[in-house]
Amino acid sequence: MSPAVPPSTNPSLIVRLSAAPHDPQTWQQFVLLYGPSLVGWGRRYGLQEADAQDVSQTVLLQISRQIQRLVYDPDRSFRGWLRAVVHGAWCDWVEQRASQKEQLFGHSNAQNNLAALEAGDDLLSRMEAQYDRELYEIALQHVQRRVEPQTWQAFQLQAIDLIPPAVVAARLGMTTAAAIAARYRVTTLLRAQVARLESAQ
Repeated sequence: MSPAVPPSTNPSLIVRLSAAPHDPQTWQQFVLLYGPSLVGWGRRYGLQEADAQDVSQTVLLQISRQIQRLVYDPDRSFRGWLRAVVHGAWCDWVEQRASQKEQLFGHSNAQNNLAALEAGDDLLSRMEAQYDRELYEIALQHVQRRVEPQTWQAFQLQAIDLIPPAVVAARLGMTTAAAIAARYRVTTLLRAQVARLESAQ
């Protein structure tokens, strides 16, 4: 018996988390996927590894609280809601850490750097970029199920492995024009699927 095909509009982790903020499995997946972006954000502004990990955990906790406070309105842009959640989490973090600056960072200026408006904007950008990557991965899985294996392989070799079309064509026993057409077809389907996912969030 073949496995069930997942829905074509799998919601992103952050959408699932907004619908069920206390679900431990979704929360764990969210931390694993979005946590590294937050650690990188902390490192960029001068934190040592252990401090960057601590900041990441704290901001993730603030995001979980914001998600519970802000109910998503389907009539509004999901990205606007996501930005409100992340911005609220950053503001909460800045406020919470202001009184603990000396304890956590000693005489380092990392705390001031992370509290700067530029750092808040960078955090928003990183979270949105991770959200975009997640949507793209969901779209990849969906489109791969819709096309022939050779078409997918031709796309993957050209778009992901960056192998020239003529080499891909020789490897797969197809014409160069067919290899290029396969890449174009999958790329078009991916764009359409990402747009559908965005509108369904």
